[in-house]
Amino acid sequence: MASNNLAVPIVLWGHVPPTHCISAILLTSDQRTVVTGCHDGQICLWDLNENMELVPRNMLFGHTAKITCLAKSTDTWEKCNVVSAAENGELCLWDVSDGRCIEHTKLSGTHTAIYPYQVGNGSSREYRLICHGYYAEILIMDANSLEVLFSLSSKLSPDWISCLCILRPIKRHEDVIVALSTSGTLKVWTLTGQETKPWRRKLQIGGAHEKRVKESEPIFETESKPLRCLNAKTLACCQFTQRTVLIVCSNYWQVYDAGDFSLLCSVPNKKGEAWTGGEFVAGDRVIVWSKAGRGSLYQLPSCCIPDSADFRSGVGQAAAKTPAPFQYLVMEIHPSKIKKPLTCTPAMSFSFGRRGSYHKLLLRGDSHGRVTLWKIPDITEKELSCLKQVQDSVDRPPDMPPHVSMSLQDVWDSMELKPAGIIDQLSTKQDNTPLAITASLYLPAQGRLVCGREDGSITIVPATQTAKVQLLQCEHTKQRGWPPHRILRGHKGKVTCLVYPHQESLRYDPQYLVSGGVDFAVLVWDLFSGQLLHTFSVHGGEITQLVCPPDNCNLEDQYPTGTPVARVLQSVCSVATDHSVALLSLRERKALLLAGRHLFPVQVIKWRPADDFLVVGCLDNTVYVWQMETGHLDRVESGSVAQDILNACDETILPSESTTTLAQALKRRSLAAFKNVAQRAAFQVLQTSTASHSHAEVSKTQNFALSITPMRTNPKDSDFHVLFFDTEALIVQLLTDETLGLSSPIAPEPSKQKDQSESPSSKRRTLFSSVGETIKAQVSETIKSQLKQGSDFIDLKIRSPKKEQTNGQKESVDLEYKSKRSKNLTLLEYNLTLDIAQLLMSCLHAWGLDLELDKLCLFKLGLLKPHIPVSFGLISRGGHMSLMLPTWYKYRERVTTGLAEPKTTQLVPSTAQVEPAAVPHIGSSLVHSGHWEISSAVTTQHLLSVISVANTLMGMTNASFLGEKINQGKRTSPLVPTVESIAQDLLENIVLESERVRRIKQVGVQGLIVGEVNTDSSDGTDSEAESGMPPSIQQSQCPSCIHAWLQAFQHFQLSDDQEVKEAQIKQGWSLLAALHCVLLPDLLGKERFQPPQLQMLARRWQDRCLEVREAAQALMLAELQRIGPEGRKEVIDSWAPHLPNYVDPQTAQSPETQPSSASSPKDKTEPTAEPTKEEETDHLQDEDLISGCAPSLMEDEVSQESSPVSRNCSPEMAYPTQKKASMPFEARRNQATAIVMLGVIGAEFGAEIATKGQNEEQKKKASRAPEGFSRDNYSLARHTKEKLMTKKSRQKGVANRMKDMSIAHKEGKALTYLLLAPPSGKLPAHTPIRRAAIDLIGRGFTVWEPYMDVSAVLLGLLELCCDSEKHAASMTSGLPLTPAADSCRTARHALSLIATARPSAFITTMAKEVARHAAMAANAQSQSAPIHTSVLVRGKPEILRVIELLIDKMQSDVAELIVEVMDITVHCLDAAQLKQKGLQETFPAICRFNMVSYDNHSRRIAVGARNGYLALYDQKTAKCQMIAAHSAPVMAVAFSPDGRHLATYSYQENKLLFWQMAAGLFGMMSGSSIKCIRSHDTRPARAGSNTSLNSLLKGVRLVWITQKNVIVLTGDGSEQKFSV
Repeated sequence: MASNNLAVPIVLWGHVPPTHCISAILLTSDQRTVVTGCHDGQICLWDLNENMELVPRNMLFGHTAKITCLAKSTDTWEKCNVVSAAENGELCLWDVSDGRCIEHTKLSGTHTAIYPYQVGNGSSREYRLICHGYYAEILIMDANSLEVLFSLSSKLSPDWISCLCILRPIKRHEDVIVALSTSGTLKVWTLTGQETKPWRRKLQIGGAHEKRVKESEPIFETESKPLRCLNAKTLACCQFTQRTVLIVCSNYWQVYDAGDFSLLCSVPNKKGEAWTGGEFVAGDRVIVWSKAGRGSLYQLPSCCIPDSADFRSGVGQAAAKTPAPFQYLVMEIHPSKIKKPLTCTPAMSFSFGRRGSYHKLLLRGDSHGRVTLWKIPDITEKELSCLKQVQDSVDRPPDMPPHVSMSLQDVWDSMELKPAGIIDQLSTKQDNTPLAITASLYLPAQGRLVCGREDGSITIVPATQTAKVQLLQCEHTKQRGWPPHRILRGHKGKVTCLVYPHQESLRYDPQYLVSGGVDFAVLVWDLFSGQLLHTFSVHGGEITQLVCPPDNCNLEDQYPTGTPVARVLQSVCSVATDHSVALLSLRERKALLLAGRHLFPVQVIKWRPADDFLVVGCLDNTVYVWQMETGHLDRVESGSVAQDILNACDETILPSESTTTLAQALKRRSLAAFKNVAQRAAFQVLQTSTASHSHAEVSKTQNFALSITPMRTNPKDSDFHVLFFDTEALIVQLLTDETLGLSSPIAPEPSKQKDQSESPSSKRRTLFSSVGETIKAQVSETIKSQLKQGSDFIDLKIRSPKKEQTNGQKESVDLEYKSKRSKNLTLLEYNLTLDIAQLLMSCLHAWGLDLELDKLCLFKLGLLKPHIPVSFGLISRGGHMSLMLPTWYKYRERVTTGLAEPKTTQLVPSTAQVEPAAVPHIGSSLVHSGHWEISSAVTTQHLLSVISVANTLMGMTNASFLGEKINQGKRTSPLVPTVESIAQDLLENIVLESERVRRIKQVGVQGLIVGEVNTDSSDGTDSEAESGMPPSIQQSQCPSCIHAWLQAFQHFQLSDDQEVKEAQIKQGWSLLAALHCVLLPDLLGKERFQPPQLQMLARRWQDRCLEVREAAQALMLAELQRIGPEGRKEVIDSWAPHLPNYVDPQTAQSPETQPSSASSPKDKTEPTAEPTKEEETDHLQDEDLISGCAPSLMEDEVSQESSPVSRNCSPEMAYPTQKKASMPFEARRNQATAIVMLGVIGAEFGAEIATKGQNEEQKKKASRAPEGFSRDNYSLARHTKEKLMTKKSRQKGVANRMKDMSIAHKEGKALTYLLLAPPSGKLPAHTPIRRAAIDLIGRGFTVWEPYMDVSAVLLGLLELCCDSEKHAASMTSGLPLTPAADSCRTARHALSLIATARPSAFITTMAKEVARHAAMAANAQSQSAPIHTSVLVRGKPEILRVIELLIDKMQSDVAELIVEVMDITVHCLDAAQLKQKGLQETFPAICRFNMVSYDNHSRRIAVGARNGYLALYDQKTAKCQMIAAHSAPVMAVAFSPDGRHLATYSYQENKLLFWQMAAGLFGMMSGSSIKCIRSHDTRPARAGSNTSLNSLLKGVRLVWITQKNVIVLTGDGSEQKFSV
């Protein structure tokens, strides 16, 4: 599953712990986490508390080879990041808090050791990593990006580096790296911290490909000295004195003087013992550990102590004359406690840290996965003298037992709640231990899990049902043999592999299921009937792998019926331990090829369809090339030729494109080559049709809401299973089922169907519901009858899909299968999608925090409580994954000890007692705390999933998981409580309910809380409720309590009314979403809740799934509101340095090249560079918020001349912490995140609305923008000001223009650039970052307006809205939107927000653009295509929509600019429609204003302006005439019925004017014929009358009663009659 998907992993570990053969061990700087890496590539995180208790917490997956070394990325206490290196060159940077992979890369060579290294002193810190291994150089990498910055090379005797250390001389500013090569040569490098980076990305001028340019020579050593320390294990400098160095070899360890590397002392090893490492414990003591896992503590002699007077006294003397170190303590595990011998050398390390007192720990990890820790004691000189006296008589140092020793097996054995396996209840041995699962396969289309077990049986079981039994409290939790399953028996040993060919490719028959086992057999099963169809016994070893050939293997043959069939395409490839490979035809039931000449185990199977080759790669790097048709071994290659053959197999080459000649075909003796030469033309046509069909099949593939992946840490382990819930796919399936009428398990009542029976959708929904109820009833009766008989085995049957016949080809069907074909078999679940949603929501819900909501979830929504701690996971970048071990809650329980517990009430009412399930008790702290305190990343993923799915279910019809219980109503099981009990329980928590509503109103999260259900009840219902009211409430005489009880009674009464049930279900999902979005932090507290990460929410601000997007936006706004102004200030301070700066296009370009502000993004035809293959791959993999970032957002230094984007808007980057030349993934993502993060804060919290009752000073303070977002406040610009002049090559004028930019200024420029930048390879037209910019422009337009070209922004948004009619169906269907429709939807919303926030700016800007467009059209000599296809022409419907919105919501603002609004309206209206229907029917919204009048005779529009002028629009001449009419605003105009006269009235001027509209010779109007013929003074308004603009707009109007008489209606209600 891709890491960009919102996936929630849940692990079922099973009763056997995973193998963890430790190869590396490390303790973090805070000494709270032990990190162990194993030989199989996994990493385990162990929690270490103050009491030296060790608990395994997480297991990290991502490496594919042995872990060779672990290292801390920094030496600081704040960050807990660890770097791991694998044997194949993989490097990963992990966040230890949650196991998230921050960065990963792969380099050539094997790294054996990594050391953190800090560059610079004081406050400026930049950490690097020093790596060495099986290569001749020392690599210096960036600790954040894992990018190689430079390398240290050797001039003399270049060799592999075995060990090194870093010296920091006190009197020198340089750092010294001392290293020992494998040949024993000492080498010294000096680092000043100013080393140039030899590799830097540069954009090639005039091209699109990036190339690396070498800018400096490698850094060579400054000194070199032979020491003859061959294959040294450790080179450690004393951190206490900086004067001595410890070198540990396998046969001895030595102490040297760090100044000139003079030998001070040497200690040989004992017989049979080999040293593997050591470290200084103090200035005079060292610890050395051996290959056997034993640690020894030594006191150094006085000649090795710099503070001693005898220091260097033994230099130059023989070893026998120098005093020997004193071994005073041995740390080892007693042999009696070692149950099994070790299979490899234990990994050991020493940790020295500070936490209260000094902690000196020796760590050991062995092949059994056991972690052992010794706390090294501080022994005084007096105690040492006593030990010396004791050793003189005993001749052996004392042994020290370990302080803690723990393995995964020990933890598994000590658990009360044993970890559950996926089908533990279906497979047990005689000792009641579950059978080991040796092979697994999940069929997502059918919801089935196929498990092969160690006894040779294969179990087919419903995946969601068996997962519910293991995780949740349901009625079948302790029932033996549940869920219904099928067992296939045929193998005589454990099953090793499974494959369902139809799942790999649709060309296979859906009935075939293929399995392989240790009995050397490959069995073919009928999946639907469970019948064994055929047994292949062609191998002489265990079957290890089953592979399906690719679709382009098209070797043809003729069946007896004459039907052409691709034989290879209907076969599977099997691999066995006897090094044989076979092609087994499922249709013909025979082996097409048996390749058995391989000398070493088979590692890889590849295909070369163009040449009819099957390529087999073996363990010894040899390649065998077989002809599939003849079975002939073509050739055997090794070395580089073998690698080239394997690489060539990855190329997609059609057989029709093959250049095989007839001579080559004769030489190879290949029948396929003969066919290819002889029938190339005909074959090309056939292949083209086949290829198009295969592409169509691929396009039909979909993401499934649930996928189950079997995993194992070692090939000898049994499978544990990870359930991946894809939230986006689940939402899509829920919406699809809702559209098709499949989502609700409740059939609508007949009375409710009558009103909707007319529509086709309702007919389809009724049909599906009736069929579903019939099938469900039949299945239920069958299951009940089998359960009554006490059968542990239930014959589960699967629906057999129909076969599709190809055009012109007839599928051959086996007569045996046709005769014994089973019936159409049904699934157990009524709706698989709802079953998956129930499992996910039950595991994620925060149980125990709101007891009333828990009851609602149980009895109304159908959720189930977990009965064991759920082990979740976290998927990070690159598919790396962190899985929680089942013991994670033990340490969490100790952390939360002493915290207040929530109030517990009885879950089941006393009137309906239910026998409790016999499940172990879980601590209440675990129930209500659960997984919310693990990490911020896990919290964010879980909150997004639960809120988005809850909102989706809230929008569906009867989205409950209760099924039949809802249909039965009160007659169901006693789990349903009574009305009175629910009302009383609600009343007990009325205070909490009111507090919850108050908090939700404070946060103001929209779309989460559904209003209270208004159920109109009769008087009888009220009287019944009052009669059943508890006495305590009646005696209280509290009106609020009585009202609350009555509301609860009405709200929760179990009525048969379908609408009430649906409203209650929607209310339940709404409350559940509100709990997780708003109330969760306050209910849990800081100790038990890790807040969601704002950066993760910002990256999903414009997620491609609308429900996830809305959840992310609601969560982010709620979290920003919760942290308050101080918290938002910290967020601004932390993200401001990552915000890029942009040059204003108007100032950056010359007048000759500056484009017009009216140009739209599509009108810009600038040349863009085509992306390289590497860039395209990176874009596809990093499909999140940063996907499609502009090249300028990706590069650190791009000159304006070389970048094609710089001609429009060139950015200047500011990186306070990133100093690398090429920007890594994290740096690119941080820039995009900063744009969204600061944009959201500026848009939503840019100004506070003053409440009523505040004084002027408080209003000014409330309306003040946050610090850094105002035009006059540039305090936050200090974060980026220093970075504006970082490069001398950058233009000084650009930096000067950016020096005083505020955060709002930079944010506005960034948003404008993302909106208007032309589409390119790295910034396509429709990407999440563009949508985020569009959305934030609309939300915070009032903040960004001073720094934007309003005209260009509006036209850019309008350009995206032009195709709204095309995307209307997609935007209203409720299903996922296409990228283009999503951009259109976001742009329309942004336009509406801009228009309502700044109506004057929108109206005046659009009026100017309309005038400019009209002038260009009038001046054009001929009709120009660009003018008639411009955005103002194509966007007319969208402009009218926004104008109508403004008229509805902001009538007074429109009235102020009524002439400009009419200019826009006249431009957008269709002249033909206006002539035919008139203005009232064409655009009735504008006719609401009394200062607008339309004459049907002359087709003129009269508009009264606020400046007293009269605007006359003549549709015949398409011109507008402005006439000075009044000295005050014109409030009403009206044409006479015959159109000969026009009356205008000004309320402030108290004057009525009559105008003569005379006609010319042919009925045409001319400007000279319009004249004022009479003026009347009107009575002024009465004192005290309402003279507000809104009142005048509604009250003042003119009414013609005859051709000559008019009545003036004033705002105070009076009437006046006047005559022409």
